[in-house]
Amino acid sequence: MYEPRTYRHQVKGKDLVSFNVVIKETDLYVRASSNLKRKTERLVLKYRGIIERYFERHPAFLTSLEPVNVSPDSPLIIKLMAESAGKVGIGPMASVAGAINEFVGKELLDFSPEVIIENGGDIFLKSQARRIVGIYAGKSPLTGRIGLEIEGKDTPLGICTSSGTVGHSLSFGKADAVITLSPSCTLADAAATAIGNIIKQPEDITTGIELARSIEGLKGALIIQDDKIGLWGEARICQTG
Repeated sequence: MYEPRTYRHQVKGKDLVSFNVVIKETDLYVRASSNLKRKTERLVLKYRGIIERYFERHPAFLTSLEPVNVSPDSPLIIKLMAESAGKVGIGPMASVAGAINEFVGKELLDFSPEVIIENGGDIFLKSQARRIVGIYAGKSPLTGRIGLEIEGKDTPLGICTSSGTVGHSLSFGKADAVITLSPSCTLADAAATAIGNIIKQPEDITTGIELARSIEGLKGALIIQDDKIGLWGEARICQTG
C-alpha cells in the first residue's frame, strides 16, 4: 500500500524538474535536468529485480538483523549492501533504500548532470551548486529550523536518515533523527541505522558520534534527540527558519 511520505527531506532549489516513481515499497522523489521518469522506472525495476531474485535464493539476506556473507560472484548491489551492513554489524536490508538510490542515481547521471533522489528520508545528491537539505526530526523543536549545507564539489553524496520516532523503518533506538554523510549512499544508510539503534536518550549522542567516527567511509554525522544535537565531520548545519 502506498504511504504518503510526509516526512521527506527538502532539498531547496527550483531549478530542476521533479517527478515521483512508486514501485511496490520503493517510493522515489526525483529531481533532474529533464523528466527522466520512464528511465527511472526501468532502473528501479532492474535493481529491485536483482535484489528480489537474490533473496528468493538466499532468504537470510532478507530477514537477518546481523551481517550476512555473500559469494564473490553475487551482483554488485548485493555485495555492496552486505559489505556496508557488515561494517556496522547489522543486517543487509537496512541499506536497501540507500543502495537503490545509489545505483539508480549513478545511472541517471548519464542523462542529467544533476540528480537528487529522495527515498524514505535517504538522499542521493549530485549537484553543480550548493544545496541546503532541510532536516525533519519529528517533534524535536529543531525540525524546520536547521538544515545541512552541501557544496556541489562534495557530491555525489549519500545523505541518509534513521529515526526511532518518525516513519516505518525498523530502529531499536529513540533518536528523532540520525543523519549520515558518505560518498556511498548504501553505507550512509547502513550507518544511520546502526547509530540510530544506540540512541535511547540524549546522553547517548556522544556514544553515537564516537561510533560515526569509527566507520570507515563515513564523512559526517548529525544526531538529534529532543532539543539536543551532536555534530561530527563534514556535516555543516545552517539555519532555515
